[in-house]
Amino acid sequence: MRTLVVGDIHSGVRALEQLMTKAKVTPNDHIVFLGDYVDAWSTAVETIDFLIQLQSEYTCTFIRGNHDELCRAWLEDQKENPQWLAHGGMATRESYLNADRDKWDIHLKFYKNLKNYHLTNDNRLYLHAGYTNLKGIEYEYFEQSFYWDRTLWELVTALDPDLTPTDPKFPKRLTHYKEVFIGHTPLSKNEFVHPQKKANVWNVDTGAAFKGGLTMLDVETKEYWQSDPVHTFYPGERGRN
Repeated sequence: MRTLVVGDIHSGVRALEQLMTKAKVTPNDHIVFLGDYVDAWSTAVETIDFLIQLQSEYTCTFIRGNHDELCRAWLEDQKENPQWLAHGGMATRESYLNADRDKWDIHLKFYKNLKNYHLTNDNRLYLHAGYTNLKGIEYEYFEQSFYWDRTLWELVTALDPDLTPTDPKFPKRLTHYKEVFIGHTPLSKNEFVHPQKKANVWNVDTGAAFKGGLTMLDVETKEYWQSDPVHTFYPGERGRN
């Protein structure tokens, strides 16, 4: 069994379909999705439909992203959130307004069942954004950090690459896990990029909401596959560009 981790999809289901073929994913594989399933492209409803169907055929773990939480809040009360609408929510709202209302209830259940993080027996941690507590995820005071925090990636990109985990200056919050896999902070908004590793943190958000592709990474071998730039599947649309 391979464990395959997928970066932020942002409603780009057409790119995900291409990735499933490129990586030759089988039901023997475990797919971990890092969140932000919606907000950017026009196929938000179709994306969630695809993921719901996928989990009936494959072993999947779905992590909660901040955009998923914003969408869930709107589906529950339709209260306008200008910040959400300005950052991809407009396309998602339009997608849901054109869908049957029975889909809303099904999708709300999907959003509510998302996990804030996934920690495996081999001590690999998967979450959308990050965590702030020096003692690790179990001690995090605010669960919103798991899908909103940007300081984890900011920390590792600023870290002296020569520091080792035994060095007293090495950040304590990085010492608890073998590897950490995140999305949330796009590695680029303007060009096609590859996933990056800093310290023991892998960022696989390669800008699918913007000008980048969608990425799937084998966590053991570090082989990865990328879709075509996601915007090319949606001609005439802006996404979050």
